Amino acid sequence: MVLPIDPTAVGFLLAENRQMPMHVGGLQLFKKPEGAGRSFVQELYEQTRAVDEIAPLFLRRPHRSARTAGQFVWVEDELFDIDHHVRHSALPKPGRVRELLDLCSRLHGTRLARERPLWEAHYIEGLRDGRVAIYTKMHHALVDGVSAMRLLQSTMTTDPDDRSVRAPWAARPGTAKAARVRAEAEASLAGVPVHALRGALGLTAEAAGLPSALVRTIRRGVRNETSALSLYAPRTLFNQQITGSRRFAAQDWPIERMRGIGKATGTTINDVVLAMCSGAVRSYLLELDALPDTPLVSMVPVGLNAKQSQVASAEGGNAVGAVMVKLGTHLADPGDRLRSIHTSMKDGKEALSSMTPVQILAMSAVGMAPAILTPLFRMQGLIRPPFNLIISNVPGPRTTQYFNGMRQVGQYPLSIPIHGMALNITCTSYDGMMGFGLTGCRRTVPHLQRLLGHLDDELRALERAAGVA
Repeated sequence: MVLPIDPTAVGFLLAENRQMPMHVGGLQLFKKPEGAGRSFVQELYEQTRAVDEIAPLFLRRPHRSARTAGQFVWVEDELFDIDHHVRHSALPKPGRVRELLDLCSRLHGTRLARERPLWEAHYIEGLRDGRVAIYTKMHHALVDGVSAMRLLQSTMTTDPDDRSVRAPWAARPGTAKAARVRAEAEASLAGVPVHALRGALGLTAEAAGLPSALVRTIRRGVRNETSALSLYAPRTLFNQQITGSRRFAAQDWPIERMRGIGKATGTTINDVVLAMCSGAVRSYLLELDALPDTPLVSMVPVGLNAKQSQVASAEGGNAVGAVMVKLGTHLADPGDRLRSIHTSMKDGKEALSSMTPVQILAMSAVGMAPAILTPLFRMQGLIRPPFNLIISNVPGPRTTQYFNGMRQVGQYPLSIPIHGMALNITCTSYDGMMGFGLTGCRRTVPHLQRLLGHLDDELRALERAAGVA
């Protein structure tokens, strides 16, 4: 069975190399149920690797040949080996969170093998407080952050007594057969070019209104106004060539604290998250005597309307636009930075509001092009970076979740640094907490973990500025 790969996914496959693995990841922390024995994690591992049928998404691997006219397609892995994808690990003593984050950093810096389906799951025990960790990673060609979150949620329950094990890679009753029937009806080796042509024609029709939108966006970009396009990002230590070495740091804070700041200032929780990141990055660069005079710019992914057919789903895919947000790092006052970010984010969303989802994707591609083409043609240092870092916020479950009786107590995303963008900050909400996952190049971003302390300091500073401390 052969399936065409959408252009966004192809871009992730083409951009990948040893220095830039293009997968997203997640770290979940669980508290074992009362009475769980020493073999609890081993038994859970055995149960989830012994599923009866694998869901079609988790059997896909990329392939291209003369028969596909050199184009990437998805094919089903006929030699699928569950033991390669589902693994059981233990931390070395003393089993601190530090050892856990070091392990996740190493796992996240390793590319997924393209001759196999592009995902892995690791059950990790050995934390001295008895908690259990699960680290998963999937190639961005398969899923975006929202889709990955939905896949994880599909395995969870709100019932602490529910001990049925739902592995994300297990086929749901009836869904696997239906997916195969639908796929076989739509695609074959001979039909791939036809399918691609049909998709291209549809894109052309929907993007017909793009030229006028592009003119407006470029005009705003030239005037250094917020839009989907950035032309004025300063050079920073983040905007360099990176290596494949990764450093991951994570921590969470109560969402209620961020909501209180937002209510007092007339801003959103996402604005407050961006302001926390802005202040933390400002303090970090000041420590290194590397803060530029002009404000840093962040690319902020924006999920498309859930009613549109292009939206990401639990069956995979990517549906993300982008807004370029000026972070106000040149401003010393945290309240001023928050107001600047609120205005910048509002203007950026308005710049996209008149476009269809397909046009937003096309416009976002225009905005992202310098970030991709600059390292491709080895032009670092010759032109300004389009933005300095990526900050995204992926919504998660609002209620306490359980997996085989284990209560989930933490959820932290890992994302993708790229050449010229050595730091990626991704946040996800869960059960009243906002989990921050900082993923960076270990050799380009020194002492990345210090940003966690700066984030904590900035949240307190924002509370004082808003009068809610």
